[in-house]
Amino acid sequence: MEFELNSHKNGETTKPKHKLIEYANGPSLEEINGTVEVPKGKGFMKTLFAYSGPGALVAVGYMDPGNWSTSITGGQNFQYMLMSVILMSSLIAMLLQYMAAKLGIVSQMDLAQAIRARTSKGLGVVLWILTELAIMATDIAEVIGAAIALYLLFHIPLVIAVFITVFDVLVLLLLTKIGFRKIEAIVVCLILVILFVFVYQVALSNPDWGGVVRGLVPSAATFSTDHPVGGMTALSGSLGIIGATVMPHNLYLHSAISQTRKIDHDDDEDVARTVKFTAWDSNIQLTFAFFVNALLLIMGVAVFKTGAVKDPSFFGLFQALSDASTLSNPLLIEVAKSGILSVLFAVALLASGQNSTITGTLTGQVIMEGFIHMRTPLWVRRLVTRLISVVPVLICVLFTSGKTAVQEHTALNNLMNNSQVFLAFALPFSMLPLLMMTNSEVEMGKRFKNSLWVSVLGWVSVIGLTYLNMIGLPDQIQAFFGDNPTAGQVQLANIIAYILIAGVLSLLAWTTYDLYRGNKRYAAKVQAHLEATED
Repeated sequence: MEFELNSHKNGETTKPKHKLIEYANGPSLEEINGTVEVPKGKGFMKTLFAYSGPGALVAVGYMDPGNWSTSITGGQNFQYMLMSVILMSSLIAMLLQYMAAKLGIVSQMDLAQAIRARTSKGLGVVLWILTELAIMATDIAEVIGAAIALYLLFHIPLVIAVFITVFDVLVLLLLTKIGFRKIEAIVVCLILVILFVFVYQVALSNPDWGGVVRGLVPSAATFSTDHPVGGMTALSGSLGIIGATVMPHNLYLHSAISQTRKIDHDDDEDVARTVKFTAWDSNIQLTFAFFVNALLLIMGVAVFKTGAVKDPSFFGLFQALSDASTLSNPLLIEVAKSGILSVLFAVALLASGQNSTITGTLTGQVIMEGFIHMRTPLWVRRLVTRLISVVPVLICVLFTSGKTAVQEHTALNNLMNNSQVFLAFALPFSMLPLLMMTNSEVEMGKRFKNSLWVSVLGWVSVIGLTYLNMIGLPDQIQAFFGDNPTAGQVQLANIIAYILIAGVLSLLAWTTYDLYRGNKRYAAKVQAHLEATED
């Protein structure tokens, strides 16, 4: 299987000519939709293996470079307390990704297509722009992570390393030739590399496993604003982990790539089997993502001495992994002398960035086709998005080039953290429509609509995450003014945040109203069709 569609003429296979920009209103990711064969009547494990893969592409978003700093810093500042936040975020992610995959399989539309089909054109364009900004914000973290990994591994100057990240489009071009199943396998291998690196480093540190288990139980202190450590409260640490974990683009991606398996949509049992095994795949892969994020937090507690990491940027963590004065036990110190700990960290960082290249590009294509019915070649899509994302990183590097290394590192780390502010805006506009549509019997049918417990947990998750993102917004805006903002800057940050929150709530009301009306219109059409059939 290849991404390119082939046409046949006089017994010869030819590739159709594609324009740079085309109209698209067909199946989601049409080139790979329904192309992967799955066995029928086979055992559980063999069937699960055939459905495994899409979950790995989704899990990548839950362990990208944006997660690393928040988890490690959270461990440094609050020991194992925030383990419960990682667990809760992972469970919510499993629920949301299950609904996203089910929407794609049952309705044969990805989330962007489904929203556009039930809302006005104007709202579709607004939501497309908002989601594009969120993807670009995520891409900034990937650019920073990949560029720093290249700098740390090969001593390539940062400016040049940033430009090199643009050429990962060549990797994407290569991958489009080898088939979607092989892409899934490559992503799984890269995830295993990341998992191995952190398992190895944590195993050497001999953490307090009793403390780890106790940290999985949430307490009132988990979301406390009292007793800040290093300028961070437990609440801000929790919000950082939540914001870096549950990302809107993963819901769009999963609703599209869940349709890559070939199934008979006229057979409810075949559809139900696909939903079941896709959910298994997703939950297994997201469990791996949970362990990676948990290992990152444990690193912050057990690998390093408490409070030893003064620079939470990737540079600082790399340096700390080779500095005997920051490490927690003699075995770690002995291994660190060889440089293997810091090198493995940089390799995992590079693997994380390359994984995100694949998933970010596919997601961009999904939302562009779904919201505005426009298609471009994947390499064009990737090149444009990456070039836009590179600009703020280059500006940051160039503006700090004459300053100290610590100031440069801090500026890049702040840029990465501040770029995540768009995720707080975009997340409700993917979660709310997803929940409304999968709760609807008209959209999903009686058999596949959310059960009562899924619906209740879904509403709790959507309302809870939206609330947490909104209350964390003032601090995120305030971060743009640096580490020591003035009283006037704090006030300005709060005003900006409240205006943005009002805008988000207004746009959510518009989205909810449009979706409700669209669902009613669709229900009326279905009823009219049934009545006409009966007559």
